[in-house]
Formats: sequence, C-alpha cells, structure tokens
Amino acid sequence: MHSPPGIVAILAYEGLCTFEFGIAVEIFGLSRPELNIPWYRHQVVAVDDGPMHAMGGIRIIADAGLEMLDSARTIIVPGWRSRHDLPPAPLLEALRQAHGRGARLLSICSGVFVLAATGLLDGKRATTHWQFADELAHRFPKIEVDPNVLYVDAGQLITSAGSAAGIDACLHLVARDHGTHVANSVVRRLVMAPQRTGGQAQFIHTPVSTLPRNELTRVLQWAREHLQEPISICQMASRVAMSERTFLRRFRETTGLAPKAWLQQQRISRARDLLESTSQNIASISEACGFASVESFRVAFRTVVGVSPSTYRKRFGNPRAQTEQPH
Repeated sequence: MHSPPGIVAILAYEGLCTFEFGIAVEIFGLSRPELNIPWYRHQVVAVDDGPMHAMGGIRIIADAGLEMLDSARTIIVPGWRSRHDLPPAPLLEALRQAHGRGARLLSICSGVFVLAATGLLDGKRATTHWQFADELAHRFPKIEVDPNVLYVDAGQLITSAGSAAGIDACLHLVARDHGTHVANSVVRRLVMAPQRTGGQAQFIHTPVSTLPRNELTRVLQWAREHLQEPISICQMASRVAMSERTFLRRFRETTGLAPKAWLQQQRISRARDLLESTSQNIASISEACGFASVESFRVAFRTVVGVSPSTYRKRFGNPRAQTEQPH
C-alpha cells in the first residue's frame, strides 16, 4: 500500500523559467488515475508579490505564498531568474526551515544557486548546467561541484544539470517514492526513454583554441594535421628544437595540459566531428584519429564523453550523412 507522497511546492518568481517550471508541473501536478495510487498534491508558491511575469510573456498568479512551504514535503526550485540575483532573504529562510523539518529540496539547472545561497549544500556534492559549474564552484567553494552528471541525489537535496536534466531528477524522485515501475509508467506517458545514459560531457563542445601565438603554435597545428599517426613527445620537441624537458614545460604553459592529454583531447574532438558529419564506420574513425585499436578508441571515447561512439552518433549524427549503418 503506497502512502501519500504529500505536497510538492513549485516555486514561481518574477522572470520565471517556464520550461523548468513546466517540467515540475507535468510530473508532479498532472493527475495520474491510471496508476491507482495516491499521487502528489501540488501547489504553486509565489516568491514575489502580485502577478509575476514569466519568460515568453506569461503572467503567473500563484496558489499561495511562502507560508505554504511549511506544509510541503517536496520543494522544487525551477531555475532562477539570474545567477547574480541574490534570492530574497524570506525565501532562503523558508527553505532552511523546510529542510530542517525534513522536506526534500530539488533544483533544476540554475535553481542550484538558490539552494547554494541557503548554505544547505555546503560540504555536499551538487551539479548544475555545465556552463555554470565553474561559477558555482568559485562562488560557493564549500560545495563539491560535479559538472559531469545529469543530477545528484544527496538525500534531502537533489540538484540537476541543464534544464532537461530536471526531468531525470524529478523522475528519480518519483522512483524513490513509488518504485521504478511507477516512474517508468510516468516515462511512457512522457514518451521518453526510462533512463538517459551518460552525463553532461556528451553535450559540451570542445572550444576553438585561442592559444597565444608562440613557437609552439606551428607544432600544435602540425599535430592536429597528423592525428592519424603515432606522435611522440620527442617528435614534437624536435620540431621546435627544444629539449624534451623544456618542451614539456612550455607545452603545459601554452595549453594547460600535458602533451598526451592534449593529443587525447584533439583525437576525441576529431572523432566527434566525424561521428556527427560522416558515415564512416567506427573502425575507420578510430584509425583516422590515431587510436591503436578500435577497443582503445571505444574506451577513451566513453571515458571522455560518457557514452559509446555508436550512441553518440545516434544522438548527434547528421542522418543525411549516414548512408551506411555504423559498425
């Protein structure tokens, strides 16, 4: 017999992020009579006074004010209007009190900055959108920021990455409350996969290099043009007439990486481009990027990107370029 999961309070605020808000309402606010179990009761809770304006020109009138958080078992922070806008003190205090009496707090994307401002995440692991991870770690150094995962469950505190990862985090909470079979029923109604594989790394593009121009620029360009070949530190150092020791020091000063790590980064970046834009099979791509074997390529790609090359191609490949089935 399932016990009632209680009230889910979904915060609304001036400048509301409507996609993140919609995720929470869809999962916790929609009635699900087909499940034949007690479902969540949800309330929209106003952070700010009066009708609030959401993204897209929508006006929001909430069910209740912050006092409703006193009775909520779960509180959702669906993004935040600005990472640089300090949340109101009454909101932070209400969240601390709710946490103190055992409520679960779940943030989606930039909503983690609200939880971080409460101090409740200090000493705990958390995540956010990969674009904001460095800023979160810099501003809140007591938080262990993990930029590679879709969500982090720290018990009462659940944080999720980019907006769509909020779906994963909310479904995870449903599974905690009702079991995976119920969460999978919700998934089927959402018409999505039960569990996404991999973390955020698969969505992060390697930035175009903006290295300073110095005597290493030529050897870096040469290495990019010869990624399909074995490249040794000795070869690279000799092209700029340096000792290996001097070359290693200058290389790290220029790129921030050791040569082996830099070459691996370049090879994986090349592989991603080929998987996205060509129909070459995995073995050909492995060879073109300079990996010793297909297996070493698969292991390196999964380690860096978080999914296999085949899965990456299915998600990001150009269908028009894939005239043959990848192996």
